[in-house]
Amino acid sequence: MGDFNSIGKTIMVFGAILLGIGFFITFAGRFFPLGKLPGDIFIRKGNFTFYFPLVTSIILSIVLTILINFFGRK
Repeated sequence: MGDFNSIGKTIMVFGAILLGIGFFITFAGRFFPLGKLPGDIFIRKGNFTFYFPLVTSIILSIVLTILINFFGRK
């Protein structure tokens, strides 16, 4: 029974983290224009749309790398 208890707590922690990320993405879009930066590729021809957030991906990668290195060090 102890294994299910620890699995349940782990799932709740991951759920809380995903909930926090969801709120951040929902409300931060109003203040930070991620996905609409210069350098993001957006092509629209007729009823075909292609979107690739190149610069947004690079910025998020840099920020996440810094955060993981800062909080991951022991």
